[in-house]
Amino acid sequence: MLDQPLIKVVLLVAIVGITVMLTRSTAGARHQAVRRLMLAGFFAVAVLAILFPGLLTRVAQVLGVGRGADLLLYGLVVFFFGYVAASYRRSRHTDLQITTLARELALREALDERAKGSAPDAP
Repeated sequence: MLDQPLIKVVLLVAIVGITVMLTRSTAGARHQAVRRLMLAGFFAVAVLAILFPGLLTRVAQVLGVGRGADLLLYGLVVFFFGYVAASYRRSRHTDLQITTLARELALREALDERAKGSAPDAP
């Protein structure tokens, strides 16, 4: 793997990093801070790429990619993967919450019906 272009190592590290982040708990200020830092980093890279497009090409060549546009595409694919995985995780969490709430509601309704049925009738 040492003779491979640096971009392969960078992409693999990014994918492993995203996977690790997604397997950890989403609750807490630390996770929120990491998300905000990633957003700020994305913003900074986007601004630099727009203001200095040649810089992106130079970085791409250092990483073993021919053009800056290809490097941008690779980066977007990795971030898209992370977004899809995070969205799936949020959706799964929401589904579990809805299931729990539906069960609690069904139990409460059953208890209310049972209480009404066993209570003496009022005149």
